Amino acid sequence: MANPEKDAVIAEIAAQLRDSNAAVLTEYRGLTVAQMAELRSKLRGNATYSVVKNTLTARAAAEVGVDAFDGHLSGPTAIAFVTGDPVEVAKGLRDFAKENEALVLKAGLVDGQAFSAADIEKLASLESRETLLAKLAGAMKAPMANTAALLNGAPAQMARLAEALRQKVETEGPVSGAPAAADAPAEDAAADSEESTTDVAEGGDDN
Repeated sequence: MANPEKDAVIAEIAAQLRDSNAAVLTEYRGLTVAQMAELRSKLRGNATYSVVKNTLTARAAAEVGVDAFDGHLSGPTAIAFVTGDPVEVAKGLRDFAKENEALVLKAGLVDGQAFSAADIEKLASLESRETLLAKLAGAMKAPMANTAALLNGAPAQMARLAEALRQKVETEGPVSGAPAAADAPAEDAAADSEESTTDVAEGGDDN
């Protein structure tokens, strides 16, 4: 890939990292084109699922000051760039991974904070924004006491994620600069030759 083309891809990934409210890094080795299309369909409306090159992703992350993917950029890599509800995306990825072991959740970035695979699992256990709104709508038709109980409980439910983020900041400090591309694992070169930033369905099977 010529340097201008690489620069364009890096700029695109960096823009997606900046514009997304969350991003989840995955390995998709072994997934078929049909399975990738199914996963994209499940995430549609909340996230775009893009196959990326590891070394270019490392450079893009460095440009925007993200180190959440540090040490995880190896093998066939795809990122769910979240523009909707992060909880829904986490649920979708978790459930798909349970049914398709080839999908591996590796790391994430939520509201500027690094998330481990375990953190993403915890995020998936929260109730989605849509669910909370539906409960609130139902409660508005219920007796006032039920409505008050929901209003008291809903913030606590959503605050679990905020608390997790706060604890991460206290124990790990704020997000710092990402590693340079040279720090990516050696096997990235091989992985890069097989991967594409374009839709797998258009680019063919990456395996």
